[in-house]
Amino acid sequence: MPMVRRHTSYILLQLVLTTITIAAVLVSVIWLTQSLRFLDFIINRGLSVLAFLEITLLLMPSILPVTLPVAVLCAVIYTFNRLTIDRELVVMRSAGLGPWEMARSVIILGVLAAVLGWLLTLWLSPAGFREFKDEQAHLRSDFHHLLLRKGTFNQLIPRFTVYYRDEDREGRFRGILIHDIREPDRKVTMLAQWGSLVAEDGGLQLVLANGTRQEISGDERSLRMLYFDSYALDLGQLSGAPPSRNREPKERYLHELVSGPFTAIDDSNRGEFLAEAHRRIVLPLASLVMALIGFAALTAGEFDRRHQWPRIVSGLGLGLLYLGVSFALTSLVVKNTLLIGPLYALPVIAFWLAIWAMTQHRFVLPFSTSGALRSGM
Repeated sequence: MPMVRRHTSYILLQLVLTTITIAAVLVSVIWLTQSLRFLDFIINRGLSVLAFLEITLLLMPSILPVTLPVAVLCAVIYTFNRLTIDRELVVMRSAGLGPWEMARSVIILGVLAAVLGWLLTLWLSPAGFREFKDEQAHLRSDFHHLLLRKGTFNQLIPRFTVYYRDEDREGRFRGILIHDIREPDRKVTMLAQWGSLVAEDGGLQLVLANGTRQEISGDERSLRMLYFDSYALDLGQLSGAPPSRNREPKERYLHELVSGPFTAIDDSNRGEFLAEAHRRIVLPLASLVMALIGFAALTAGEFDRRHQWPRIVSGLGLGLLYLGVSFALTSLVVKNTLLIGPLYALPVIAFWLAIWAMTQHRFVLPFSTSGALRSGM
């Protein structure tokens, strides 16, 4: 028993370290591709780098549950492939370790990853994505962050355009043009030599100086002209709290997906809520299933260092096939609730098939070039 525990700890440590490394790489790549959408807030709209990192890092809990099963699969395949090449599996087998003893570390890894997956999908992921969407809506509605870009016609809200030529050291805009056609029967155009943003009483005003205000209104299309030394334009509609919105399924906790409360708009999307709820329960099970798939693929048949590629291809192919079928069933549950049963049956069937393959003395692997491979166990 002490020998079994030492080998279990030895393999488990390698599996955990490899899983963390692969998961970190996958998450970093996905995070980088997702964060590119927000570079415009830094380059053109004055968002600080720290605020950018804070917002994009809120996506991490949503990315990790998907990448974790893939990282577990790759870690198991990589670790046992290396153990085979280094003849460590042969030594373990010679020491009397059977498939269950060697699979113990794999099962522990899968269970730990599944528990972490449930923590992410049931709590951290909706909390992080909710905060991310709130911050995104706030940035799009907060005038302080949506800074004007010089030399560009900036449409802050529909039918309201602001242009300025340049900006001085004091932060004042020069050469300002404002075109306001939010009211169909009235068109307003303002020209000013300079202007500045002023926060006052919780609101925001654009104070213009030395300019004109031209207004065309009514059926007669009459023109009214106003010359001013100073003019304050209220931008209250462009700042303040973001508009109310319905929360997406990914933003809601499990009890909100199942029991509501639901709005009239939500009632038409109940299928998406139901599919999202079941996805959060089933997805973490993929880590345990993928671990066993990788282990079965790498230990079925004879230990042959020269013909490892059929095992690697089989493990990766079967693991990705399982994920593809699982995601497809989740998408189909939106339109057909009868597929909820197959969605839960899939990980159970895959789990027992992997257990069965792991314990067989003779088993034919997919992509094998040598026919039936004899098990060394």
